[in-house]
Amino acid sequence: MSLQKHETKHIQDVLKRKLTKTELQIIAAEWSEHCSYKSSKKHLKMLPTTGLNVISEKGYDSGVLDVGGGYVVTVHIESHNHPSAVEPFGGAATGVGGVIRDILSTGTRPIAILDGLRFGDIENDTHARWLFKNAVSGIADYGNCLGIPTIGGEVEFDDSYKGYALVDVAAIGFGKKNRLIKNHACKGDLVVLIGGSTGRDGIGGSQFASDSLEGEDRSAIQIPDPFIEKLIIETILEARNENCINAMKDLGGGGLSCAVSEIAESLGIGIELDVNNVHTRESGLLPDEIMISESQERMLIITSKQKLPKLRQICNKFRVTCSTIGHVKNDKMMHVKKAKKTLALLPAEFVARAPLLDRKKTKPKYLLQIKKENKVKKTLDYSKIILKLLSSPNIASKHWVFQQYDHEVGIRTVVKPGFDASVLRLDNGKFLSAKIDGNPKHCYLDPRQGAIGCFEEACRNVICTGANPIGMVDHLQFGNPEDPEIFWTFMESLEGLTEYAKFLRIPCVGGKVSFYNETPSGPIKPTPLIGVLGIKDKTPFLSVSPNNDDYLVVIGDTKDELGGSEYFEYIHRFIGGVCPRVNFTDSKINMLAVLSLIKNKLVKSVHDCSKGGLSIALSELSIFGNIGCTIDIEKIPCEENLSSEKILFSESHSRYLLVINKKNIEKVNHILSKKKIAFAVLGKYSGDQIIIKHKSKNLVKFRIDLAQKRYFNGLEDLLKHG
Repeated sequence: MSLQKHETKHIQDVLKRKLTKTELQIIAAEWSEHCSYKSSKKHLKMLPTTGLNVISEKGYDSGVLDVGGGYVVTVHIESHNHPSAVEPFGGAATGVGGVIRDILSTGTRPIAILDGLRFGDIENDTHARWLFKNAVSGIADYGNCLGIPTIGGEVEFDDSYKGYALVDVAAIGFGKKNRLIKNHACKGDLVVLIGGSTGRDGIGGSQFASDSLEGEDRSAIQIPDPFIEKLIIETILEARNENCINAMKDLGGGGLSCAVSEIAESLGIGIELDVNNVHTRESGLLPDEIMISESQERMLIITSKQKLPKLRQICNKFRVTCSTIGHVKNDKMMHVKKAKKTLALLPAEFVARAPLLDRKKTKPKYLLQIKKENKVKKTLDYSKIILKLLSSPNIASKHWVFQQYDHEVGIRTVVKPGFDASVLRLDNGKFLSAKIDGNPKHCYLDPRQGAIGCFEEACRNVICTGANPIGMVDHLQFGNPEDPEIFWTFMESLEGLTEYAKFLRIPCVGGKVSFYNETPSGPIKPTPLIGVLGIKDKTPFLSVSPNNDDYLVVIGDTKDELGGSEYFEYIHRFIGGVCPRVNFTDSKINMLAVLSLIKNKLVKSVHDCSKGGLSIALSELSIFGNIGCTIDIEKIPCEENLSSEKILFSESHSRYLLVINKKNIEKVNHILSKKKIAFAVLGKYSGDQIIIKHKSKNLVKFRIDLAQKRYFNGLEDLLKHG
């Protein structure tokens, strides 16, 4: 039980009677932070949620975007942090299963998965390595069994996640607009539970996720079964085609309690159900356990009496268990029975709408102590530093991760994971670009600017594929919201995201707030994760490797912003300095300039500057292209008197590196000059070495094969030998 004193008083004031044990369990599950969003819901309304492409319907668990030609794309993001910190394989796997069912609940087929992962310091922490390896295996196992490609994601390691794990999974669906489920229900319709059996796994999972992680409550961890999920997907899509589904909801946090109360509240109906009719995995389950179990691979469907036989026939065809557990009424009540005995009788709206909270917020004291930028030890050998960064856990290639995922199953994947955004082929002749990004180091120093930067980076990655951003999802992850300092970081992040989304007119079509992400060691750093979807018409933009005499062009200003950089934190172990800030006007102008050059086929390849700064971005282009380059950083557009160190490693936003064929360089020069944006031709590609010059002297010089070895082997060597 997790009801607080003010909630108990609210229940008494409204219902004016003592609740049954079952009613208390139902309300405790639905009013948990994990299910009710009681700390954040009133503030989330500030995000822009409408736009030309956005389709809104009652009760949808995922965002829906119209992509033309009679088709829609759906997207949702979820986390399974506490379970993954206790049992990383099963926790991560069930995280995939849950978000897939959110996509399915709209009537669309899931076509792709992206994951965002956070763990402790895997160089020095064996437990963090164990969590990392097993979470990746859980995601791979579940996604591969379903035959849904994991097309991208990102991984980050930081001391603030010690003893913990953040496992975020985003899923994308695709379908015909006229086949979307239009949630509705009529009196006498039947309530059907399909899929896996209800057991004791996951009991109290939503309450478990709504408190700091103090111990290993394995009873709250759900058990994954991807093979049942695969059968459910096919069952649902065929039932949709046969018009057997009036309304539908995934059973996630809070199990039946939340699914029934939320679908009844959203449709303005009542539902009466009998726990005796729920198919169970084990005998002797108590009614309360049945109502709050979070056993996986279950969906709630409302169908008509006339369509029930057809629905049963489809379930039998795919060997999916199907139980009629109740029926629809007009009284707007949630009525739970065991045979003739009433266990719970509550207004659905009362259950589904927890009393919202006004949390206090205070600027964290730590921010007063870290703003000053100390003098770090003078760097003498930049070549050595860049090579060290290339093999560091946060920058080294994550191919060890995504090679475990089948990212090409379904034959839609046009651009595979490993560089900027991934790209999928759609049936309407268009191409969908998708990326998720986060940066807790920046968000720790400046939650507002850090969150905006995560959003802008995800947009930049989508822009690099030639796609125009059309929607975003956010996952906002913080420690205990009862701490005013932590709640301040949440509000700063949310306000920053809102401001940038409104400026770019990119609607937020879904998201998740996850609080209480902390252990006895302390809270995590503020960790907003932003997913962006973009659309490219007609032909995909496929990057081509540089050739001899191709030019390297940079767009965007480099600023004195080393705060939160990999250079400061990984090389010098220094936390502090000025976090990169996004200039909204420059951000938009630079995006439009890059899109214009791609559209006019004037660029061979585009890559954004992010973690590690300019030095890492240009190294990655050479590493992937297997060719050296010689550039002069005196030409870099930057603030006056910026040191070589800051030019190389600042993680300033809104910057792109472009590879241009020599026959197009004059035209590109002319176009960018006319647009009056910051840009420079830095140098040319040739040879087998990366050479960075400053005042005619070599500042950096190393061989490509050595850089490739460091970059591609860095993470794998650490996991083998660390």
